[in-house]
Amino acid sequence: MLQAAKQLFAKKGYEGTTVRQICNEANVSLALVSYHFGGKENVFFEMFEPIRQLFANMKYDLSDPLGALTTFCRQFVIFRNEEHELISILQQELVMNSPRLEKLTDVFFPSWEQLRLILKECHEENVIQFPSIDLAVNFAMGTLMHSFNISFLNRNQSKFTPEQVADLAVSFIINGLTSTHMGRGRER
Repeated sequence: MLQAAKQLFAKKGYEGTTVRQICNEANVSLALVSYHFGGKENVFFEMFEPIRQLFANMKYDLSDPLGALTTFCRQFVIFRNEEHELISILQQELVMNSPRLEKLTDVFFPSWEQLRLILKECHEENVIQFPSIDLAVNFAMGTLMHSFNISFLNRNQSKFTPEQVADLAVSFIINGLTSTHMGRGRER
């Protein structure tokens, strides 16, 4: 049922999806949703458990900050590919500044804070220099969040594997953060 909910929320958004549609898609009764979840909102929040688990269980070796950055980015892109509906739903919620965002902080912030910690270590160890940690996190996360091939935007579907896309994203992020333009204007 959660898979059906993910597909519908990704396609129609939260407001455009009903419990009846989820039940029809999953071929389950309305009573089942009420009994197990108590309604649409709880189904919605339960869908994000894979993201919560992923970032709760990720560990990085900060003694190798560049390796940690590479690992974080690769894992995020591969997860993004596997769970593209969830990331699309999160993007919708962010763009709409949804009232559900407050209840999703445990989904959003662990990844942002992990990336911030890794980038801070990269900066402190002089592995990568950039003028603003906030901008570095936003630029890197923007690349990671949009690393999925969306057919509407990319009419010529790419033949890259998720691993190849992950490697390209890592390269793009590291090269972008280490560019001479990014290193100017040492604001912190």
